[in-house]
Amino acid sequence: MAKSVNQAFEEFNKDVVNLIKDNTDNARSSRDWLITQLLAFPENVEDFPNDYPEKHIKFGSFARNTKIKPLDDIDLMYCIGAGNAYYQIDTYDNKKYYIHTENAIDSLKKLSNDDYTLNSIKVVNKLVKALETVPQYSNADIKRNQEATVLNLVSYTWSYDIVPCFYTVNNFYLIPDGSGNWKASNPTTDQDNIKNTNQNYGGKVYQLVRTLKYWNANFTSPKIGSYLFEVLVLNFVKSTGSQNDFNDINIKNFFYYLYSNIRYDVQDPKGIQGNINNLTSEQKDRISSKAKSCYDTANIALDFEIEKKNQEKAIENWQIIFGDKYPSYE
Repeated sequence: MAKSVNQAFEEFNKDVVNLIKDNTDNARSSRDWLITQLLAFPENVEDFPNDYPEKHIKFGSFARNTKIKPLDDIDLMYCIGAGNAYYQIDTYDNKKYYIHTENAIDSLKKLSNDDYTLNSIKVVNKLVKALETVPQYSNADIKRNQEATVLNLVSYTWSYDIVPCFYTVNNFYLIPDGSGNWKASNPTTDQDNIKNTNQNYGGKVYQLVRTLKYWNANFTSPKIGSYLFEVLVLNFVKSTGSQNDFNDINIKNFFYYLYSNIRYDVQDPKGIQGNINNLTSEQKDRISSKAKSCYDTANIALDFEIEKKNQEKAIENWQIIFGDKYPSYE
């Protein structure tokens, strides 16, 4: 229950959208303990490759501070030392990479194909087997899911996605592509992107992203992929020149941006994947229509709040956009 739109958004974000601080603190402690186990694998697990500790990365929405409830997964990248291994781009597919191990250490050769190309599936499975040696994880569900090792702990509601990777001389990472080869990535660019955008545009961008992600997760059909959606929000923020001090106005303006821009290409900020907007024309049309409807409703809400001084009617219109979990007027 709320007496004003500002109070309603504060309660909504606290009670519905944002992660609970105690859960976040527990998750970070659990993640840090997991990292200590990963660091010990080269010494404690037979034939486990050397690691590159300086390049291990905490990535994903939890690390970027854009995770919303529920806290269901935490992402890590575990960097392996390449030694004398080297990479090569596929002649016909510039998104596919090979890592050659003929001059590398034996632990990498043992995870390679007959032609000494490192098999990313074998690397992920090696990480699965290593995690199974940790006594504290004896009851955990540990498996490979495409490019990641997934660790599900019975004592927590979240799982860990651990992605083995290599850091290249050209300052990007190679991660498994799910098919035995490798693909380029650089999550530090994404982390810097949102951190710098938040600093440069008034410090409210993290919350804007989270609130809008809740809308996307619950009220768009089809849903926009989480990464694409974050990029769209950041592109919107940077297109405005400055953000309003009140995120309800920023939310309204984002709906218009989404309505106007969802049909266009969206370039990967990392400069690796090219256009990341792979939605179909029909899907784009449906999202655009939904965004326009929300923009119109947000305008009505703001008119009630600012011009007519009617907080109750303003809150009712925000409930149309964000659903029954958005607070009612008190």
